[in-house]
Amino acid sequence: MNPSRRELVASLLAAGPASLLLRGADTKLVTAETQFGKVRGAENNGIKIFKGVPYGASTSGKNRFMPPADPAPWTGARDALEYGHSAPQNSPLHADESEDCLVLNVWTPAIKDRRKRPVMFWCHGGHFQRGSGSGPGEDGTNLAHRGDVVVVTVNHRLNALGFLYLAEFGGADLAASGDVGMLDLVHALRWVRRNIPEFGGDPDNVTIFGQSGGGRKVGTLLAMPSAKGLFHRAIIESGPTIKLVERDDATRVAERMLAELGLPRSRVRDLQNVPIDRFMAAYASVSKATGTDKFSPTVDGKAIPQHPFHPAASPVSADVPLMIGSTRTELTLALQNDKEAFTLDEAGLRRRVKQYVAENSDRVIEAYRKANPQASPSDLFFLIASDEQYGAPVMKIAERRAALNQGPVYLYYFRWETPVQGGRLKSPHTIEIPFAFDNVQISKNLTGGGADAMALADKVSDTWIAFARAGDPNNPKIPRWTRYNPTDRPTMVFDNEIRLENDPIREQRVAMWSAMNFT
Repeated sequence: MNPSRRELVASLLAAGPASLLLRGADTKLVTAETQFGKVRGAENNGIKIFKGVPYGASTSGKNRFMPPADPAPWTGARDALEYGHSAPQNSPLHADESEDCLVLNVWTPAIKDRRKRPVMFWCHGGHFQRGSGSGPGEDGTNLAHRGDVVVVTVNHRLNALGFLYLAEFGGADLAASGDVGMLDLVHALRWVRRNIPEFGGDPDNVTIFGQSGGGRKVGTLLAMPSAKGLFHRAIIESGPTIKLVERDDATRVAERMLAELGLPRSRVRDLQNVPIDRFMAAYASVSKATGTDKFSPTVDGKAIPQHPFHPAASPVSADVPLMIGSTRTELTLALQNDKEAFTLDEAGLRRRVKQYVAENSDRVIEAYRKANPQASPSDLFFLIASDEQYGAPVMKIAERRAALNQGPVYLYYFRWETPVQGGRLKSPHTIEIPFAFDNVQISKNLTGGGADAMALADKVSDTWIAFARAGDPNNPKIPRWTRYNPTDRPTMVFDNEIRLENDPIREQRVAMWSAMNFT
């Protein structure tokens, strides 16, 4: 006998407040077993979704600055119907932020079916300072459905809570403090290894991928011995991390934090007891003075033995296939509210470019103008600034990684131009995300959501899935993609018409590498 509507509402109330958020009375609940206890998720369009699943204990109090620990086991089925807390990143904290932030989300076509699906483990962007794995554009439903893959997104410690290097005066107990945000990701990958078979995934076929700061996290994981063997393919989208923070610089920033909070070195452990709002206010003050770059992973000699790609690519996970790329005009997004940047004259172009390549500016402008004779001063500025920040180091990473002569490297260049804002953003930073996730409709404020975007997403998402499945991006929807090599420099150019080109921006690359002293 079917329950009445009143009986159904009563059962939802009895199940807990999270159940009231389900979309409609016909939503199907699903349960999976993790090593710490059962979790209750929901099914949407055939995809089983589990949100806010704990993979680590709270990082507050005595756990602050310490390597991640397992969460306490629970009894019964824990609701996994809402996203969990994001890491603290604002001062004061927003309502959805907490130091109890070591949670992940899973999208899967099936549970307990003993299938071995590729696992795609997403590292969110945000420059190591902000963000979460809970954004609508990073919803894994379409990707899981399209590719018969398991998608995992993850939250972890950020900024000063994840990357404050206290080892020089904190002793052995705080030796890992400068990299605990990355150790959180390693801990989440260990959770995947132990638990993902329950969710229909293959623990021996895990792809780590991320964009911007998430791409930098992928590059850093490639250099971490503790992460070796926990993933098997890697994708870096517009997230070059050639070098990380040196210990001396990291120590000076830690001293600034202690001084901001009125603590001497001898009382460094008192940092664990500072109220979180006061701590985040201190972080905001110090980062304004020193730059947020200093609150990112430290080459501490242990968790991270060397820079990921300097002076050469780290050999730690050299056998892992890598796909890497950037977009043509990365900085149009960050500078979209800078009216002057879009209306530069020649003098403005030269003034702006000097901020990026200093005394090399005239030579760089000449090279870029020769390669792009129809470009306006603003167009040239965005090409130059974007390559200095992203394109040039991405290409250098591809070269250094290929020099290891182990895992294959595939380089791409994203040229597709979004029609939003009258087309002025061209190919902005983050544009790969909705295409990789097959979420161009969800993200139509960035993509426009039109027919061209849908057609390209069909090809791009299948390419990402193919790479996750076999470590090779080739599939029937794109031209043959050959491995990167320093002679031909084959590069897949993503546009309405996808094509493979050898060294497609050669003149720009040579000019920028020279200006940046890349050898």
